[in-house]
Amino acid sequence: MKDYLANEVRNVVVLGHSGAGKSSVIEACLYFTKAIERYGKNNDGTTALNYDPEEGKRGTSVYCHIAPVEWKDKKINFIDTPGYMDYAGEEATGLMMGDNALIVVNAKEGIEAGTERAWREAVSKQRIPTIFFINKMDVENANFDTVYTSIRDKFGKSVIPFEVPIVENGVVVGSVNILRRKAWYYNDRNTAKEVPSTLIGEVERYYNEIAEAIAMTDDELMEKFFSGETFDEHELAKGLRIGVRNGDIRPVYCGSAENQTGIERLLDLITEYFPSYAEKGRIQAETLKGDTIDMETNENEALSAFVFKTIVDPFVGKVSYLKVMSGVLNSDSQVYNSKKDVTEKINQIYVINGKYQIGVGKLFTGDIGAVVKLQATETNDTLCTRSRVIKYPDIEYPHPMLGYAIHPKTKADEDKLSSGIHNLMLEDHTIKLVNNEETHEQVLYGVGDQHIDLILSKLKSKYKVEVTTEKPTVQYRETISAKAEAQGKYKKQNGGAGQYGDVWVRFEPTDSDDMVFAEEVFGGAVPKQYFPPVEQGLRDCMNKGVLAGYKVVGVKATLYDGSYHPVDSKEVAFKEAARLAYNAAMPNAKPVLLEPIGKVVVTAPEDYTGTLMGDFTKRRGIILDMDTDEDGLQVIRAEVPMAEMLTYATELRSMTQGRGCYELVFDRYEAAPHDVAQKVIDARKSEKE
Repeated sequence: MKDYLANEVRNVVVLGHSGAGKSSVIEACLYFTKAIERYGKNNDGTTALNYDPEEGKRGTSVYCHIAPVEWKDKKINFIDTPGYMDYAGEEATGLMMGDNALIVVNAKEGIEAGTERAWREAVSKQRIPTIFFINKMDVENANFDTVYTSIRDKFGKSVIPFEVPIVENGVVVGSVNILRRKAWYYNDRNTAKEVPSTLIGEVERYYNEIAEAIAMTDDELMEKFFSGETFDEHELAKGLRIGVRNGDIRPVYCGSAENQTGIERLLDLITEYFPSYAEKGRIQAETLKGDTIDMETNENEALSAFVFKTIVDPFVGKVSYLKVMSGVLNSDSQVYNSKKDVTEKINQIYVINGKYQIGVGKLFTGDIGAVVKLQATETNDTLCTRSRVIKYPDIEYPHPMLGYAIHPKTKADEDKLSSGIHNLMLEDHTIKLVNNEETHEQVLYGVGDQHIDLILSKLKSKYKVEVTTEKPTVQYRETISAKAEAQGKYKKQNGGAGQYGDVWVRFEPTDSDDMVFAEEVFGGAVPKQYFPPVEQGLRDCMNKGVLAGYKVVGVKATLYDGSYHPVDSKEVAFKEAARLAYNAAMPNAKPVLLEPIGKVVVTAPEDYTGTLMGDFTKRRGIILDMDTDEDGLQVIRAEVPMAEMLTYATELRSMTQGRGCYELVFDRYEAAPHDVAQKVIDARKSEKE
C-alpha cells in the first residue's frame, strides 16, 4: 500500500443499527476494489472485518475495526463500529477517529434505535459531514421511498436523495443518479440509460431540492439559482462539496452490499464530497499546563498521534492503534508519551486491514495505523515530540451501569482472574471492576447483559478463567432512633492473672456517617489508658449491626462510668466490656435499617415518558424534574432505592426499544420502609442459617 498524504485520506466512521449491514458495506467496498478476493458473510464468520471468534459466534460486530480502501488515488479508512448498544464504547472509539460519518440504514426495517443514536452522536454532538446508505435494497419488502421519507421527517430537510432505485415487478433492477439524471441497470452496469418515464417527475423534484440546497452554500450560486439558470457540472461539484462539508446537505444513496450494487458510486461520493483530514486546517490540543494550543493538520507540523485503541495479543504483545494528528510518524524513531511522561521506541508501523497487518515505513498526517510493543502507552495517550509537548482530550466512553458479583470457580481461576480482567480493561474502557472491601465481592460492571457475556466469554476463551455470577450485595446500613445505655462488665478468672473491665456506655443518634466517640468519666472510674480500647471495641461492633449485620452509622457512643481492677484490668478486657455494653444497649435504641438511595438521570424519547414514570413508581422512586435536551429527548431525574436498580440497564432497554440510556450515582442513605426492612432482615437470617 502506497503512502498517502493528509489531503488524500478520508476517515469514515460507519454507523447504524445492528443488522443494517455496516460491515457488509465495507466488505463490499473491499471486494469491489479487489482488496480481498472473496465477499464474506457475518453469519458464517468469513468476513474480513468480523474475524474475532466472539464475532463469529454472535454473527455480529462487537469491536471497532479498521479497513483501508484505495480508490482513485485516495485512501478511505473505513472505521466499522458495532450497532448494538452494549458495545457503545467501540462506537465512541470510531466516532473519535472518524472525520466523516456513513450511516447505514436497513431498507426493510428503516429507522431503528441505532440509526437515531448514530445521528445524535455524529451530527448533533460531533457535527461531522454525514451521508446515508440505504442498504439491502434486494431483500423482500424493501422500500426506498418509505425509508427515505422517514429519515427526512426525522432528521430534517438537509437529508436529500442522490439516487433512487428502479423497481420492476417488485424487484430493484437498477438505480437513477439524480445529479447526472441517468439510469444504470444491474444487468448492464457500465452503460448509462435514460431515466424511466415513471421516475422523471420524481428525479426532477429531487434534483431541484439538491440545486436549492447547493444555492444556499454560495452567494454566486444563489444568485444564479434564483435567476432560473442551470448549474454546470463544476458549479454542482463546488456547491455539493461545501454543502456536505458544512452539513447543509446529507446525501442519501441506496444499493445492496451483498449484490455489489451502489458501491462504486458510494466510493465516488466519499472521495469527491467528504473532506480530507487536511481540510480541517487546525485542531485543538492542550499543553501540560492545560492551555489550548492549535496544531496544523499537515505534514510540516510537529508530530502528534493519538492512541485510540489497544489490543493485547498473546503472540504479538500489546498493539496500539493510533491516528497521526499532525506531522509524520516514522519507524525506528522515538516519541514522547505526554500523559505517562516516558519516551517510547517505534520499531514497526502497520496499516491495519481487518485481521491483517501490513508493514509500512511511515504514516502521514490524518492516516490510521498501529504500532506494537510500546511499554507504557495505553488508550487515550498522546505521542508527540519533546520539543512540542501536547495532549489530546480523552475519548468519552459510556459509563458501565450493570454490575454482577463474580466468583472464580477454582483456585487456579482466582490466580488468573486479576491479570485477565486487567488486559480486558486495557482493551475496553467500558469495563470496570470494583473490589468491595465491605461485602468482600468483586463486582464486574459492563454496559449491558451482552457486554457482560462477552467479557466472561473472553475471560474463558483467552485467559482460561471461569467465574460464576450473581447480583451484587446491596450495601445497607443500620442506625438508631432513640437513646439507650447499658453496662458491659467483663470478668474472667482462671486461677492465675485474671481479666477485668467494666464500662457504662450511652448510645444516641447523631448526624454522622461514622460512630462518634466521647467520654465523660469522672474521678478516674476508668483510667485514661483504657479509653482507646473501649473506643476500638465499640468501632469493631459498629461493623455489624444488631438488625441484619450491616455497618452501623450515625451513632454517638459516650463512655460515662465504669470500674477497674489494679491488677486484672487489661486493654483486652475493656475491649470485651465495650462489646457487651453494645450488645445490651443497641436493641433498646430502636435500631433502623437504612437503604442506599441513588440519583438517576434517564434520557429517552418523549413517547416512553409515561412508561418510565410508571416504572419509577413501581421501584419506589420519586421524580425530581423533567426537561428536554438539545436533541428533543426527554430527560427524567429521579431518586430511587439502589436495590431497585440492579438490573435497570436491561429493563430500560426493553421499555424503550433500545432508545433509552441512564446514569445512576449514590446520593445518601434513608430509612427503609418497614416491609422492605423486614424482607432484608429475614433474608440475612436465612443466609446465616
